[in-house]
Amino acid sequence: MIVFCVLSVLLLTFYIREGEAGPIHAVRSGVVTVTSPVRYVGSVVASPFNALGNIFSNLTASQETLSDLKQQNAELTGQVAQLAEAKETAERLEGLLGLQSTYNLQSTAARIIGGSSDAWSQTVTIDKGSLDGFEIGMPVCNAYGVIGQITEVALSSSTVLLINDETSGVSAMVQSSRAQGMLRGQADGSLRLEYVSTDYDVQVGDIVITSGLGGVFPKGLPLGTVSSVERRDNDVYYDIVVRTSASTENNEEVLVITALSDDQRATDEDIAAANDIDSVQTSTSDGDSQESDQTGEDGSTDGQDSSDTTDESTQE
Repeated sequence: MIVFCVLSVLLLTFYIREGEAGPIHAVRSGVVTVTSPVRYVGSVVASPFNALGNIFSNLTASQETLSDLKQQNAELTGQVAQLAEAKETAERLEGLLGLQSTYNLQSTAARIIGGSSDAWSQTVTIDKGSLDGFEIGMPVCNAYGVIGQITEVALSSSTVLLINDETSGVSAMVQSSRAQGMLRGQADGSLRLEYVSTDYDVQVGDIVITSGLGGVFPKGLPLGTVSSVERRDNDVYYDIVVRTSASTENNEEVLVITALSDDQRATDEDIAAANDIDSVQTSTSDGDSQESDQTGEDGSTDGQDSSDTTDESTQE
């Protein structure tokens, strides 16, 4: 035994001292080459027996051990769900911070806690109100753009009328051509950009943004993209359908815009363009009324539509 120990020490010493090449290294390499197939076969043969041993060990495990394993599995599953939820929340908050930073918004974050209580209105309820400085008329956005405007305020909650509600109207313009109009919700939940003159070039895919008129919504916030444009013969305005950029589905956090800076309001050029649109609407309405006086029908309806549009634009 002592002899073998001495030989082992000597061989190890020579193996280390001869570097990366030498007779002992060559012998070791040859032994490894010869024995590798044998070791591989042994591993293959032993694998089924090892698996059977594991199965037998599991079958003979105590009930206490199995209960502990089930509890650990449940805890790990819960932790994975919590981490996934935390990740989703972090991504939504990151989007809100991105919007706030990009547009330099003076805003306060809130959480959506409820939806419409009936089938005739498109509203959501948020968890902050007058105690947080919220007031009726304040715009509300999510990470993708405008979703609506506060219409009711309580101490600790507020109701937000969504832009796709049929009573909603937001002064808007096409970003590329600067064509101005009024974005209105429809009874079916869709959006239409009304009173855009056919003198402007409007294409599918154009981005629609807030115009800043009225001093309620900051200028330049995303509202949606043009999904269809139609122009009928002799029509003065396009028939434009808009797909909203901001949906309340799968969103829980929002930003309530509490104040506007000077550069977020409409410019004099924007106001002049809007006045031009109003004058065209008025002249169109007057022309319809004159025609109605001659024919005796239909004039009053056209005049009423024009008046409603002007009132809602001024109110905003």
